[in-house]
Amino acid sequence: MDGLDKVFNVFGESQNCGIVTCFEIEDSFPLRLLLMPIKTPTPTQTARGKPGPLVRQFSIFLENKCGRLLDLIRLFEQTNIHILGLSVVDTTDSAVVRMVVDDPDKAEEVFDKKRMPFSDTDLIVVELPHGPSGLATLLTSLLQAEINIYYTYSLLVRSNQRPVLAFHAEDHELAAEVLKRNGFTTLGQSDLSR
Repeated sequence: MDGLDKVFNVFGESQNCGIVTCFEIEDSFPLRLLLMPIKTPTPTQTARGKPGPLVRQFSIFLENKCGRLLDLIRLFEQTNIHILGLSVVDTTDSAVVRMVVDDPDKAEEVFDKKRMPFSDTDLIVVELPHGPSGLATLLTSLLQAEINIYYTYSLLVRSNQRPVLAFHAEDHELAAEVLKRNGFTTLGQSDLSR
């Protein structure tokens, strides 16, 4: 069984979406495996033509074996790329590593040079206010606007000594607008990069 067969067995049925193969883990959890690197224009433009306050995330499939995550981390260490956010979801044979880095263009060059398949997507990164109700207030704001969150994780950096949360939503532009109206500060890639 080759690597792609393993992916099919792990993630179930797939459908061809051009050069991106889409997998369904559960009905509400689409996962995309990039078969060829795609360059995403940065900064992302909104419908109004203004740069959106978005941050680029990479997703990498790793074999689920001891040391693979460390190998990836050391690769970035050797190329002086700082990992600002990290999330790992494992399955029996593979793991999906989602990461935010301080230099996404350089990270893409590393992936291309090492011929590592990856995908990238935009995230919203938001500062949370101090206190126990910050996250609940943020989630309430998004719920009231009926904005679905697909996944979220905290970043390893802190802006202005505040917790920082990254999330992927169904409508980034609307989510950023709702958060701004509710007094939250969203951060873009330039706010996180060195």
